[in-house]
Amino acid sequence: MTPGSKRGVGIKVHPPPPKIRRVVTGHDEQGRAVVKIDEVCQHFRAGRGNANVCNIWTTDTVPAHNDGFEDKGKRPGVFTMIPDGSVFRILDFHPGLEKRSHRTDSIDYIVVMQGKIDMELEPGGEVVTLKQGDVMVQRGTVHNWVNPYDQTCVLAVILIHAKSVVAGGKTLAAFG
Repeated sequence: MTPGSKRGVGIKVHPPPPKIRRVVTGHDEQGRAVVKIDEVCQHFRAGRGNANVCNIWTTDTVPAHNDGFEDKGKRPGVFTMIPDGSVFRILDFHPGLEKRSHRTDSIDYIVVMQGKIDMELEPGGEVVTLKQGDVMVQRGTVHNWVNPYDQTCVLAVILIHAKSVVAGGKTLAAFG
């Protein structure tokens, strides 16, 4: 069976997403701290085959602006990261996850909330297995998430825009 296919038919599979509670605070008209959102996320979208994605919050700038209130978790569009901004998202990776080697112009902070997953550096390169409770810092490297296991893996990921990596005297461009 090929990754992202269902019984070899070649159809992308998008299993139901996890139940993730999202709590967002803000301020009322008097400047007092209040809870603005307290919900189970209903805005997951299908990612690559056997994956779901939910943006918890995004910012257009770093440092961020905490004024006003627009639900930045429901920002329209499909994007990996935001130039000069940040993205906090949940990735829901099921067994047979479709391959996607990529590099982003970001520094990524990753927490494994459930299950386990392999992170492959460079196609055919070093592989690290991460399990529930593990954390990782991804620093603009080429990588691919692989779930060969019989359980779903849920990751909390914070991506903050970064300059392109320069290594060996070359600028390593984002792709994928």
